Amino acid sequence: MSFVFPTPDDTMEFGRALGRVLRAGDLVLLAGPLGAGKTTLTRGIADGLGVGGRVSSPTFVLARVHPAGAAGVPLVHVDAYRLGGDLSQLDDLDLDTDLERSAIVVEWGEGSAERLSSDYLVVRLDRREDDVREVTLEPHGTWADRTRAFDGCSVPTP
Repeated sequence: MSFVFPTPDDTMEFGRALGRVLRAGDLVLLAGPLGAGKTTLTRGIADGLGVGGRVSSPTFVLARVHPAGAAGVPLVHVDAYRLGGDLSQLDDLDLDTDLERSAIVVEWGEGSAERLSSDYLVVRLDRREDDVREVTLEPHGTWADRTRAFDGCSVPTP
């Protein structure tokens, strides 16, 4: 399932829709080049979940925990960019324990974080030269059925 988002606000709105369906135990992996909108999408997810705290890229701290809001689900926002595939540092974050009680969003986690669960969603973002974002969902496990909640978020790409 693919979408086109002409503005950062559209990317945020899609993130809000995703955040509204997240629950404890959900793992979302964000993939895409620098500037594709991964952190913007995460801000929308946080807003949709209603979590507390300012959402910014956790590149230098690796992970930020945002306390649960109205939905009752905390958000753990991880940036695995600096890990460069070093799974021992990912293990040190103890994400498998957090996954039991939180929704986890991992930027740059593809190729390492999916081992946390067989049930996860890859959100692939790409930024075109005209600043339009193309987003592709790659569901695994129960996400195959759950992605239907996003029908109508934007015009699917041809």
